[in-house]
Amino acid sequence: MKPKILTTLATYDRQQFTADLLAGVTVAMVALPLSLAIAIASGAGPEKGLVTAIVAGFLISFLGGSRVQIGGPTGAFIVVVYGVIAQHGYDGLVLATFMAGIIMLLAGYFRAGNLVAYVPEPVINGFTIGIGVIIATSQIKDLLGLSIADVPAEFIAKIETLWGARDSLNMLAFGIGLATMVVIVGLRRLAPRFPGLLIAVALASAVVAMAAMPVDTIFSRFGALPSTLPMPALPEISWARIVELLPSALVIAFLASIESLLSAMVADRMIGGHHRPNAEVLAQGFANIGSALFAGLPATGAIARTATNVRAGGKTPVAGIVHALAILLVMMLAAPLAGYLAMPALAGLLILTAWNMSEPHKWRGYMQQRRSDQILLILTMVLTVFADLTIAIGVGVSIGLALRLRRHNVEMEKDWTPPDR
Repeated sequence: MKPKILTTLATYDRQQFTADLLAGVTVAMVALPLSLAIAIASGAGPEKGLVTAIVAGFLISFLGGSRVQIGGPTGAFIVVVYGVIAQHGYDGLVLATFMAGIIMLLAGYFRAGNLVAYVPEPVINGFTIGIGVIIATSQIKDLLGLSIADVPAEFIAKIETLWGARDSLNMLAFGIGLATMVVIVGLRRLAPRFPGLLIAVALASAVVAMAAMPVDTIFSRFGALPSTLPMPALPEISWARIVELLPSALVIAFLASIESLLSAMVADRMIGGHHRPNAEVLAQGFANIGSALFAGLPATGAIARTATNVRAGGKTPVAGIVHALAILLVMMLAAPLAGYLAMPALAGLLILTAWNMSEPHKWRGYMQQRRSDQILLILTMVLTVFADLTIAIGVGVSIGLALRLRRHNVEMEKDWTPPDR
């Protein structure tokens, strides 16, 4: 369970540091707009996304079991965080994140990181697609510039509210959001090494500012962003509050563990390495406790940012540490500039993120799987969208494990030969 940084620093040299420095700054430019957008979509202030990227991102790289893992707030948590804030308030989310961190520390200590292999893949794919659907629909209001005071969390009610506000469509906002999406996709294809997310959002926001367009920005909605980290403080803890928030904490811990380990597995395939799953779970535990102490959001390993780190030449966990420090530097020196970022541009960014989360290039493969796996994927996705992520994960994992046990028994029966008597 030794952190990877201790292994890599034994042979660390100037060449590796140069590569890590460039990769870390590149990833920071990608993570910056994403962290702001994810925090806003989660129902929190944009500064919470920066705090999480800085504190949790640093701890995940410093203590983690992967060479190239990048941590911070991710799109997968938007649904959970939004629901917890709506039901228990932001202080409830902070305590749930703190509790989730402790749960992950226990899981890592008891070497539960290896259990990720037993979570059925159709369940992971199903709730990932479902989360993508929820994220995309949550951004329609800002993408279209609709005038809605409060968008319901429940999916059907949300769609009805959005449809009811269709007459308030702001074509300027829609144009800005659409242009942002086009530039992001274009830069990914033409210049994949460039921080396309930041460039696209910055260009769109500059047009809004210079043309004085009637389009919402971070500053117009949330006011000025702070330029320093808050002082750390323990969340308010009581036994009644712990019992009330335990289900949310378990979901956050489960989701953070699963996503971080999946991200580390993807990174292993990209670099030909091997991560340490239990060290990674321990790091996620410390990172979520740290984030909660600074009133941040839940955090985990981010697949897209980790892949960006590898493509940018990141070699060791130092790249992730540089990424966190670079975001801190931007927060300290350029926080007022972030206030100019246009909400439709951030909405377009998140809609593309939701699309990429659902991994459309794998859909054809899903259609060729066993019928039982297809049904399990669709069931998990439907429960995620229309019911609740907790229910979706619980039902999906239970049915998936039952199906796996049934297949195992059938295979044993096929191999079994009746004895001669």
